[in-house]
Amino acid sequence: MSTTTCQVVGFLLSMLGLAGCITATGMDMWSTQDLYDNPVTSVFQYEGLWRSCVRQSSGFTECRPFFTILGLPAMLQAVRALMIVGIVLGAIGLLVSIFALKCIRIGTMEDSAKANMTLTSGIMFIISGLCAIAGVSVFANMLVTNFWMSTANMYSGMGGMVQTVQTRYTFGSALFVGWVAGGLTLIGGVMMCIACRGLAPQETTYKAVSYHTSGPNVAYKPGGFKASSGFEPTTKNKKIYDGGARSEDEVQSHPSKYDYV
Repeated sequence: MSTTTCQVVGFLLSMLGLAGCITATGMDMWSTQDLYDNPVTSVFQYEGLWRSCVRQSSGFTECRPFFTILGLPAMLQAVRALMIVGIVLGAIGLLVSIFALKCIRIGTMEDSAKANMTLTSGIMFIISGLCAIAGVSVFANMLVTNFWMSTANMYSGMGGMVQTVQTRYTFGSALFVGWVAGGLTLIGGVMMCIACRGLAPQETTYKAVSYHTSGPNVAYKPGGFKASSGFEPTTKNKKIYDGGARSEDEVQSHPSKYDYV
């Protein structure tokens, strides 16, 4: 997968996950009434993070917001805080990732700057997804604990033969939306971090070249130079390929005019 494709897919998944987190936070069906023991009822109750609702068999629905903050359970307030922090971080990461897209060129922005912005947005998306998953999981754990405690208290007196009426709540649709949205945001953030490696400019490595001085076995002559090593036999008739130099025997057999001066 190319860098641009990985970045765009991560951006789309993160944007879809952020939209799901916002939707899950505003939904009212975080907990719904359990109808296992009473499938036929004229009133159906469900609650969200911000209000509780009652739906009658006639189709009329009445919702009542939570007017208090200090009177709410501490776990509910923690879930609210986690979801809000996840949404804020996801929104900031989404804004940063728009300018970090490789297919969008803004001025003279270098690839190194885009790589840093991509990494920053990816980390924000990962934290946002973790906050959403943690918030939904905490609320689900609270529901499971209350469900089994309510089940244990439903039977009392006469050896458990008398059943008391008590409303129990189970998982609502908002929990599943939050889990899926948090997972998408987390995966999108990981893909953005992977795309950062392809955007970062690679450092150019230069091979070092070493220059060695002439050794003690180099002999210079007027017609050129001949380098002899300690492993080769020295011969007088060896030709020196310097584009015009001659061996010593050729010089002696063909005297020049300067030899008689």
